[in-house]
Amino acid sequence: MNSGQWGLIQSLFTIGGLVGALFIGRVATKRGRLFAMRLLTLFLATGPIAEALAGKMWVLAIGRVLSGLGAGAATVVCPIYVSEISPPDQRGLFGAFTQVQINAGIAISQVLGFFLSKNTKWRWILATAGFIAAFNFFGLMFAPETPTWLAANNQPRNARTTLQRIRGAGTDIRNEIDHWDISGDPEQQSLLQRSRDTRSPPEPAKSFVDVIRLTKYRRAVFAVSTIMIAQQLTGINSVVMYSVSILGEIMPKKAALVTIIVASANVLVTLIFSPLADRVGRKKCLLTSISGMGSASIMLAEGLAKDNRVLTIVGLALFVCSFGVGLGPIPFILASELVGPEAVGATSSWALALNWLSTFLVAQLVPILNNKLPPGKLYFIFAGIGGFFSLLITEIVPESKGKPSAEAAWDDHDRGCRYYRIFQLCCFPCRFTCCGCNRR
Repeated sequence: MNSGQWGLIQSLFTIGGLVGALFIGRVATKRGRLFAMRLLTLFLATGPIAEALAGKMWVLAIGRVLSGLGAGAATVVCPIYVSEISPPDQRGLFGAFTQVQINAGIAISQVLGFFLSKNTKWRWILATAGFIAAFNFFGLMFAPETPTWLAANNQPRNARTTLQRIRGAGTDIRNEIDHWDISGDPEQQSLLQRSRDTRSPPEPAKSFVDVIRLTKYRRAVFAVSTIMIAQQLTGINSVVMYSVSILGEIMPKKAALVTIIVASANVLVTLIFSPLADRVGRKKCLLTSISGMGSASIMLAEGLAKDNRVLTIVGLALFVCSFGVGLGPIPFILASELVGPEAVGATSSWALALNWLSTFLVAQLVPILNNKLPPGKLYFIFAGIGGFFSLLITEIVPESKGKPSAEAAWDDHDRGCRYYRIFQLCCFPCRFTCCGCNRR
């Protein structure tokens, strides 16, 4: 393939991811989280197998699209599933494992690439993903549906049984049940809910359009989407995707090995910091993460510009560590904490679709900008982007740690919200609610 064809093959994965993120939210809301996960594993298995067996470029292209569909769908559904089966006080810890596993997959693929990128052995790198997906499908045969979805879809008795099995026979689950939106016949509801008369009936499932049209959900879509965009535009994939070519300028013989070390460190750091979100809060972790990445970007810019290996490697390490503190794991858990189960699928689809679009932009623009700009200057751009998102997140993202429901998180945010005037000017004509304060 020439460079244009190679770029197309790379981009098709992110396009598939965008489509997968858009369609799977509705499936997860209507048919269940478990059904959606089993469905997406079919794409994750057939795509890599097509890539591995490809004899023509169009077959490879189809495989890349299928792989992207599965990956995009997985980044929407899996965090929802994990959040809904996790203990309420440990959602940050378990939610971090989405990013831990993404990082682990990157590290494994880079290790395989280091040893197998010879002759036709590269096909085994791609085929490995298909084998992992097949094993995942087998494992999902033994997984339960989330109690939250069951309760909201006319199966309250089954929901309670499932939750008790997940938590353990001797665990008191009444507090969790009290926060469910339960649908079903009155007799079943009375068995599970002590004060049904004082609570509103459960909301019907919300579509992709509903969550933008209704003010109640629009602000959550805006907040979660902002964080998902920030995750990519602050530059993590410039390190993951292009570290070999960038580092090759100052350490040509060791760039590939350094990339593997960086990927492995990313897994370790995310794992070490996974309990942090439940201890200090989601928002503090996010702001600390972005600040650290901004500082690391400046170090990388200076190190690459001055051909300083020590400064470059330290900046790279700080960049990866800062990403693992917050911006890596936390965006995946916020959707299920800022909206109810009726809208979490559609909200996640919006956020992950924009995340994949941002990934596409980074994948396309980083090589171009890196060639056009003087060495290292690219990372000054990422530092500036990080500063912008730090201010934006401070204003529009509520703290959801320890909150029993999405409404409680937004109520606390509303009481302390400062009116973000730039959005008043930009959005007044369309009467768009700027943030959680519900003022226009």
